Amino acid sequence: MFKKILIANRGEIALRIIHACRELGIKTVAVYSEADENSLHVRFADEDVCIGPAKSADSYLNVPAIISAAEITGADAIHPGYGFLSESAYLAEVCGACHIRFIGPDPSVIKLLGDKARARKAMKKAGLPMLPGSDGPVEGEESALKVAKSIGYPIIVKAVAGGGGRGMRVVRNPNELGTALRTAQREAEAAFGNGDVYIEKYLENPRHIEFQIVGDHHGNVVHLGERECSIQRRHQKLVEESPSPVLSDKVRRKMGGLVVDAARAVQYTNAGTFEFLLDAEGKFYYMETNTRLQVEHPVTEMITGIDIVKEQIRIAAGLRLGFKQSDVTFTGHSIECRINAEDSETFTPSPGVIHAFNLPGGPGVRVDSFAHAECTVSPYYDSMIAKIIVHGRDRREAIARMRRTLEMTVIDGIKTSIPLHLKILADPDFVAGRLSTSFMDRYIVEKKTAPGSLAETA
Repeated sequence: MFKKILIANRGEIALRIIHACRELGIKTVAVYSEADENSLHVRFADEDVCIGPAKSADSYLNVPAIISAAEITGADAIHPGYGFLSESAYLAEVCGACHIRFIGPDPSVIKLLGDKARARKAMKKAGLPMLPGSDGPVEGEESALKVAKSIGYPIIVKAVAGGGGRGMRVVRNPNELGTALRTAQREAEAAFGNGDVYIEKYLENPRHIEFQIVGDHHGNVVHLGERECSIQRRHQKLVEESPSPVLSDKVRRKMGGLVVDAARAVQYTNAGTFEFLLDAEGKFYYMETNTRLQVEHPVTEMITGIDIVKEQIRIAAGLRLGFKQSDVTFTGHSIECRINAEDSETFTPSPGVIHAFNLPGGPGVRVDSFAHAECTVSPYYDSMIAKIIVHGRDRREAIARMRRTLEMTVIDGIKTSIPLHLKILADPDFVAGRLSTSFMDRYIVEKKTAPGSLAETA
């Protein structure tokens, strides 16, 4: 087992990894930017190293600085968390060259599955259902028009190296394609340093469902069920839950088996998530694989009782999975709300000092957060300040538990997304489990045209 792990991240996920390491008896090293000098992950790690100024490119994305911090402190492994360098094959390769264990998949697997076009080919060969689309990156407008005509509109243009909605455009007729293609290419180049894009059929109002897997270095791969992540705004998830309200045990077993086979086909190790779109007819289509820990991993932990971060560490240390597929059971229902420092009406960020911070807790409530009274929410990083996760005997109890937790949460000094979450939880379609990735689009449109709104009185 490792003696010391450097955590190449910040905020709540850095604290989450510290929790797991403490329970495993492993020392930790926190890295931090100048803006995070007084953060809790710095306080609770055994050692800490400043790796640069506030700007991410000069600190949390600075591979030489992170490797230097690991070497100076004698860390024998690096956990990247999520975001930042968590899916960086380059960091994984440099770790290997420096004899530091990267807690994640092999760099060759990260490269394969990080290239969306190559991933589609590999997953299709492994037996996962695919949406019709281009075999690889489209070379230009003429090629794109041919592909679009063959699969039929609407189509979606996606960045090969993309994520988070960047480099992505929906096209509903041939006249829109040229502009959409060029815009997506420019966006992809700016965001990822790679302007390649591919095309696939666009599904109207699908559900977003993902399967969590863990695999060791001895050929053992197990799935931990699915998460429903359909409540999104601009491709950013707001609410996640497990299990999905629409999946039967039979479908779960079938899809879980396909995902496990696909992971084995590419020799996947450590934790990962296979993401799918589910259409109105109940058909699944592979979308992408995230080769890292997910923000929403706690809902899976709540219903399985399995600590995914500890499993990541054990797997990276060369240990076998401590359980088989038949040992995995799913109990009750779990929901997670991402609490962001933003105005719940305009979605504009709300950084600043939190003057009061109190969450009520109680049965079945978990909070993952770096926030506390008199802490500063920095404008330099993602606006998420906390994840509130609840567990109930069934979905109805989980919804009720989340509502009372949010209603009794006190965060003063900044604006948060809690009012928005309460509206979502009270929405009849959400309560009934009628979800899709367009849920928030419909909600926002309705809000703009409600009586007395600016849209109506203009």
